[in-house]
Amino acid sequence: MVGSVGGPRVLLRRLREVMARPEAAQKRLDRIVVLIAANMVAEVCSVYLMRDSRELVLFATEGLKPSAVHHTHLRVGEGLVGDIAAHARPLNLSDAQSHPGFAYRPETGEEIYKSLMGVPILRSGRVVGVLVVQNRTKRHYTEEEVEALQTVAMVLAEVVAAGDLVNLQSFDEPDRARQAYFQQAASFAEGIALGHAVLHEPRVRVTRLIAEDADAELERLEQSVYALRVSIDDMLETADLSHAGEHREVLQSYRMFANDRGWLKRMSEAVKTGLTAEAAVERVQNDTRARLQRAADPYLRDRLHDFDDLANRLLRQLTGVKLSSASDNLPTDAILIARNMGPAELLDYDKTKLRGLVLEEGAQNAHVSIVARAFGIATVGRAEGILDKIEPGDAIIVDGDTGAIYVRPSQEVIDSYSEKARFRARKQEQYKAIRNEPAITTDNVPISLFVNAGLQVDLPHLDESGADGIGLFRTELQFMIASRLPTLNDQIELYSAVLDSTSGKTTVFRTLDIGGDKMLPYMDPQLLKEENPALGWRAIRIGLDRPGLLRQQIRALLMASAGRTLEMMFPMVADVSEFQQARALVDKELDRLKRLDKPVPSALRVGTMLEVPSLLWQLETLLPLVDFVSIGSNDLMQFLFAADRGNPRVAGRYDLLSPAMLHMLRQVVMRCDAHNVPLTLCGEMSGKPLEAMALIGVGLRRVSMSPAAIGPVKMMIRSLDAAKLAAFMEGLYALPGRSLRDELMRFADENGVAV
Repeated sequence: MVGSVGGPRVLLRRLREVMARPEAAQKRLDRIVVLIAANMVAEVCSVYLMRDSRELVLFATEGLKPSAVHHTHLRVGEGLVGDIAAHARPLNLSDAQSHPGFAYRPETGEEIYKSLMGVPILRSGRVVGVLVVQNRTKRHYTEEEVEALQTVAMVLAEVVAAGDLVNLQSFDEPDRARQAYFQQAASFAEGIALGHAVLHEPRVRVTRLIAEDADAELERLEQSVYALRVSIDDMLETADLSHAGEHREVLQSYRMFANDRGWLKRMSEAVKTGLTAEAAVERVQNDTRARLQRAADPYLRDRLHDFDDLANRLLRQLTGVKLSSASDNLPTDAILIARNMGPAELLDYDKTKLRGLVLEEGAQNAHVSIVARAFGIATVGRAEGILDKIEPGDAIIVDGDTGAIYVRPSQEVIDSYSEKARFRARKQEQYKAIRNEPAITTDNVPISLFVNAGLQVDLPHLDESGADGIGLFRTELQFMIASRLPTLNDQIELYSAVLDSTSGKTTVFRTLDIGGDKMLPYMDPQLLKEENPALGWRAIRIGLDRPGLLRQQIRALLMASAGRTLEMMFPMVADVSEFQQARALVDKELDRLKRLDKPVPSALRVGTMLEVPSLLWQLETLLPLVDFVSIGSNDLMQFLFAADRGNPRVAGRYDLLSPAMLHMLRQVVMRCDAHNVPLTLCGEMSGKPLEAMALIGVGLRRVSMSPAAIGPVKMMIRSLDAAKLAAFMEGLYALPGRSLRDELMRFADENGVAV
């Protein structure tokens, strides 16, 4: 049986002999299925190959009817073979026909076969086919046999590619016509970049797959892993990365991945099946890629990209191939285009020449985005399919402010963006000039402007923007970028650094807001798997159900704030009792520190986020209990309109400047004023001049936003008559339209407000 250690090696040697024969790809494939069937003691061996990413075709078989070859078709997801292709995972069934996904194809004659084992044929993380063996008897194939078939499938992928049996480019139906192309993506790092495209191509093509000496290959693998770890240590010691900051913490966690024993173990086991060291790395990398591309959680996908990055670097260590695109040939206005990448890969490039970064995937808080922001590189992401629209050297414009991408733009677009870049530079100078000026309206109403933050790399923006403090510090980001649950000391260190950097300015910490679309990679995904996660077990609900987690964070905040003012608030509070339970935990931790004679904050202010509409009808009960309230406009709006902000079909359907939203905010302002409770709004709504103007019109006097929004919003405030706007808006709340945007814009135009 092929499951023994020697079995796979014997099979690989025979495969190598077949592959060396000078014959057509189809004939080679026919020989291979016969060989696999004999060595696997299987009565059937079949190869199904992908056609344009939607359909599988039977290309070769030993055991099924020969007439079915090239005539049996299955859609991806259809039948057991289609299921393997759709999920990129093996299937091992002792009675395949009893499986609910079984799809009978009479032309194959497979009705007499009971057991089935199938594995995906992967190339570059893509499923290019499925390899299946079958037997008449009901038997469960061993793990060793599954492993052996996966190894064979990897070799088969090279046969398929070399014989042009599958056209990988046809999967995405590329359209590389030379005309101009526009795509709307997501903004990850602000800025305007005009330049020329450089394709990030870190993959090394592995040509030597089958090992001659397994022990020698194991030694090569271990030596290269050691060299990789040393190179990452050296990277962390370079001058521009040695200073503290969130980008350094990212790379330290990246180093942790490189030292992961499980990763090395999986590669070593692949070598023992008969693969070379580099083929083993690629085998494990392909499996990881296939999984991460189908992971439900976007943050988990981005964490796994760090492993993908490490595999590419390890392949270069093994083969001696250098990343050519990071060489001195990089143009001085380079805009890097990648499917996704890890932070270390970005650092391989000369940062003085990088103007922008475009990612097909990614997330705003992914590791590479954090590092890009640290170096001021305009970055956009979630630009699906962009690699198929670009050739190296193409002119490209990246608008990091809006997420817009222009490929091969017309001269008119280039001229427009050149002017926009110059205008942006002039505006930045104007914003810088008023950085230390007060945010006060023309009728002498002071407005407090705060920044939203969550990472240490955000902290310098407080002084750069001239903000009054941090209105929202998202504590969950520390938990999301860590490879393990942060310890009490980890949290104390971060919170202390935040308070040190603010020099006594207001700093409001929000306790953990995890769940929903913010998953922790080290938490059991089944625990947070829900039909509607935005309305599920998240934020304060997790904190109250897992009080140990919340109490540790509260303890860290109290200890970090010793001798200073601490302001903390709880997210996703839906009724007053939840706030009372959370506040009781704060009091317990404070009493504990006092009993232990530990230093405590000089002042403590505890508030709540207002994000759930149910709390609106409990304000009279809530307000006497809280020290302040902060409106989370993003969640409040999606709950108010029952519109998922992550769903593109409805995300833009309802306007923040609708009568319903603004009227509701006006009522909240009036209730908080009556109880003399400070009210802040932090969210997307406060970061745009027109929206911020509307907030001042409903009576808000404290808003928190991204650091880059402070300058434009302050300039708007200094040109606004708040009383005149408030009087104007009193007549708008009862209007029936879906948006008051036009009316507010008209007011701004007529009154010279800089929006």
